[in-house]
Amino acid sequence: MKRSLNLATILSGVLMILLFWLGLSWLLNSPVMPSPIDVIPIFIFSMAGDLGIHFLASTGRVLASITLAVITAVPAGLALGQMPSVNRIFDPLIAIIYPIPKIVFLPVIYILLGITDISKIFLIAVIVFFQILVVVRDEASGLHPELILSVRSIGAGRRALFRFVYIPASLPAVLTAVRISIGTAVAVLFIAEQSLTTWGLGYYIIVETYQVLLYPEMYAGILGMSLLGLSLYFLVDYLERKVNRHLYLDN
Repeated sequence: MKRSLNLATILSGVLMILLFWLGLSWLLNSPVMPSPIDVIPIFIFSMAGDLGIHFLASTGRVLASITLAVITAVPAGLALGQMPSVNRIFDPLIAIIYPIPKIVFLPVIYILLGITDISKIFLIAVIVFFQILVVVRDEASGLHPELILSVRSIGAGRRALFRFVYIPASLPAVLTAVRISIGTAVAVLFIAEQSLTTWGLGYYIIVETYQVLLYPEMYAGILGMSLLGLSLYFLVDYLERKVNRHLYLDN
């Protein structure tokens, strides 16, 4: 069972990271590892300037990617889970594609879609798509036949089954898949933003700071990327707990 996050756990984790970071900076005593005492003020000040714009650009890309993945993977997963004959056709293809690191297709996507935000969003969406698809398909295929028969007995058609049975039953699994895939989405975003763009945290960290040896600003960018991933993770975790609590009370 997933452990619920709370404020004390979050603050304890942040404090441990800051203490470790502070100790490492004192131990190394090198410009490549500035102290959090130096970096955090730069981060706060920069978030009101260029870093904040890079943060918003990255946030927009990852949110668009996750939204695109959810609205395409959920219906596809539900259909495959409740149509065994269709699933048998596509299962070999999914089994082969799922473990392949999709980041290797970035040059191909650039060639086909151009070097735009659309190509970056599409790449992240493809990765998240398969993670959600597999979870939803397995969840939909595991629904008790008695539940489906009971709803059909009152005249419900396939559309009503999807709306009132399949989607509510699969929603916790969808949120779990999204929560798990956030780290992957942000990591791929970081790689995709390192070049051929002018805005984004990946560009800020690698091009605007690392390559010109602005190490405190580089760590400020890393804090921004971390904040993006953590914020999305905690948001989905909150929604997941709310949905699970609602389903538990209904039952």
